[in-house]
Amino acid sequence: MKKNFLRNCLDMLLVAAGAVLYAVSFNLFMEPNQINAGGLTGLMMVVVKLTDFGTVGSLTILCNVPLFLLGWKRLGRKFFIGSLIGMLSCNTAIDLLAPILPEVTGEPLLACLYGGALAGVGLGTVFSRGASTGGTDIIARLAKSRLQNFSMGKVMLGLDLLVVTLTGIVFQDLNKVLYCIVTLYVSSITLDAVVYGFDYSKVALIISDRYKEIAEMIGKQMDRGATLLRGEGSYTHQDKMVILVAFKKKQLAELKRAVSEIDPKAFIIVQDAHQVQGEGFSRYSKDAL
Repeated sequence: MKKNFLRNCLDMLLVAAGAVLYAVSFNLFMEPNQINAGGLTGLMMVVVKLTDFGTVGSLTILCNVPLFLLGWKRLGRKFFIGSLIGMLSCNTAIDLLAPILPEVTGEPLLACLYGGALAGVGLGTVFSRGASTGGTDIIARLAKSRLQNFSMGKVMLGLDLLVVTLTGIVFQDLNKVLYCIVTLYVSSITLDAVVYGFDYSKVALIISDRYKEIAEMIGKQMDRGATLLRGEGSYTHQDKMVILVAFKKKQLAELKRAVSEIDPKAFIIVQDAHQVQGEGFSRYSKDAL
């Protein structure tokens, strides 16, 4: 019970830190260069520019109320609490840090790249803890439960592109829209790297006449299961056994060394693998991103 409480507290601290990181990106790079961040924050940035009323952070908090009610009903208590912390941390930091942080202007493309990367790290940290920063983040999380074949970054990118297109129409500035798309793309890629990048494994295909010894070594020495696949050499037409094994990245050197010791002539193909599920790896969850 105490362990779960401490883990939840750490999750909430990381949510707040990720949300503040997004706010730093917004104040340093996006707002000074009039780069729309997309989502509800981006919409409120447009509203403030047009009406000169309120602040981006305060208006975003007000507009989040109905979305949070929807999120509570559909995604449960933990998501609600985490997203509430993320939303309040993000938008409070946007207003508090605005007069403190310097404005990085002069080169919009650099602002797009650095701003998008920093925002992606912040949002990825928040999403990886099972929370959001409110606004369209909640809509994206709800949509992700339906669109299982799309990554979180791609769902966010689709929603934000709609917002950016609308704001481009309002301001009638195509150049700004193009800069915003660069920012959103960089943010999407970085977000996916943070959310999915830590779930990083390897898959190896090993072709060897001494496949039994290699498979036994994989089971005993590396504590990994292996699957034997039947193959045929295209030139010799001789039957071949192919070993398929999934393992952690840190075990790559150990695998290559051990296989070479058993059969120096073994043919090894190693590929990256993400989101491996099963014994020794992660388990399936319907709430997973």
